[in-house]
Amino acid sequence: MSQPKTLGELKSTGYKSRSIKEELRENLIKKITKKEKVFNGIIGFDDTVIPDLERAILSRHNVLLLGLRGQAKTRLARLMVQLLDEYMPIIAGSELNDDPLTPISRIARDLVAKHGDDTPIAWVHRDERYVEKLATPDVSIADLVGDVDPIKAATLKLPYSDERVIHFGLIPRSHRCIFVINELPDLQARIQVSLFNILQEGDMQIRGFKLRLPLDIQFVFTANPEDYTNRGSIITPLKDRIESQILTHYPKEIAIARSITEQEAAITEGQQPIRVPELLKILLERISFEARDSEFIDEKSGVSARLSISAYENLLSAAERRMLINKEKKTTARITDFWGIVPAITGKVELVYEGEQEGPYSVAMHLIGAAIKKEFLELFPNPEKLKRGREKDPYGTIRAWFSGGNGVNLLNDEKDTVYKKALDKVAGLRKMVEHEDVPKEDVYTYMELVLHGLAEFNVINKDYIESQFTFHDYLANMLGDLEEDEEE
Repeated sequence: MSQPKTLGELKSTGYKSRSIKEELRENLIKKITKKEKVFNGIIGFDDTVIPDLERAILSRHNVLLLGLRGQAKTRLARLMVQLLDEYMPIIAGSELNDDPLTPISRIARDLVAKHGDDTPIAWVHRDERYVEKLATPDVSIADLVGDVDPIKAATLKLPYSDERVIHFGLIPRSHRCIFVINELPDLQARIQVSLFNILQEGDMQIRGFKLRLPLDIQFVFTANPEDYTNRGSIITPLKDRIESQILTHYPKEIAIARSITEQEAAITEGQQPIRVPELLKILLERISFEARDSEFIDEKSGVSARLSISAYENLLSAAERRMLINKEKKTTARITDFWGIVPAITGKVELVYEGEQEGPYSVAMHLIGAAIKKEFLELFPNPEKLKRGREKDPYGTIRAWFSGGNGVNLLNDEKDTVYKKALDKVAGLRKMVEHEDVPKEDVYTYMELVLHGLAEFNVINKDYIESQFTFHDYLANMLGDLEEDEEE
């Protein structure tokens, strides 16, 4: 069935005007009734944020999404477009998406008065009904609301008292649309004041014109918590006019965080032969969890989910680079590859004074070490809690091997065969990890975890020098050096 092309044809279909909030509400009701997923691609908000947002839409509220960076606030706003009708009729040539039955602009009203039922109708797809503006200190009232256009006045030979000389801003042009202002606190207070009437009364004025535009807009605002942002805040009267404030949050479980990372990470075709063990995927997410609790990182700033996504991409790239250097057709990611994700960490965290003293690189290494230590304890006994003499030390053989002056070198870009040979020579290491819970293909990953874990507990020593990890026993090396000196 073709779409009506004139006002008369539109009326004959039984078309009725409704506000955008009613439109969102009715389409949401249909989706809930049919048990359809409303916000596809949003993970971890099913029992918290999404129900709150659905209640706000059912209540026909404007919404403030409040949360730290990287909590899918903008993604949620953009997905609201899916609750709009696929196409919306407007009067052709209208600047303000005028409803054919209730036009609000001078141009649209004149067209209807002149052509009546022959007034041409255009159709706007729902994707075009989303308008987004990043709030910055230089945003002006003219940008958002509008201003008198002297060029238009001169071209049309109209006096400034004629409303046709107005150049409308983003908000009036968003009539019957979803309008999003990101980082609302960054908007100057005097600009926030200009939103009062639009939110409360649904109308606006431009440059003192006696002009009433009953705008129909679904407003969505996003912001970081006010106690974090130092650039500004949401003024209280404006906050009071936004009916629903919804708090977002970071993933509460490793499994949820993993799902988000795997969904969002951009994996190229050349990285398909790279296998990432489940252990490493969990370890990667632990780094973000450790960062959010770290004393070196500003808690109020937050640690974006983008850290894990970027880190996962870097992890794959580190393994891919090694694979290319060694001309291998496939490979498995290693814990040593995690030192390739340091750039993804240092650029995603905001350090407090103590963190600045440590330095970004040291903080990143500390986070990786803390994640390794926690994951190690999930799988193996705590070396510090073993009671000597009362129970057998499961790490005894490994300790003895390192105490004998032996060591292991793991190069970042070493071939898989050399990497495995280096781990195999550690006495007792394979036996430590070979049990039912460890997949055969991941044995070497677990063997490497044991070495890194023991180093975190200072059972053995670990040095990172020139793209190489060296595991050894300082005391055994010192004694060996002394013996050599005595022999000389």
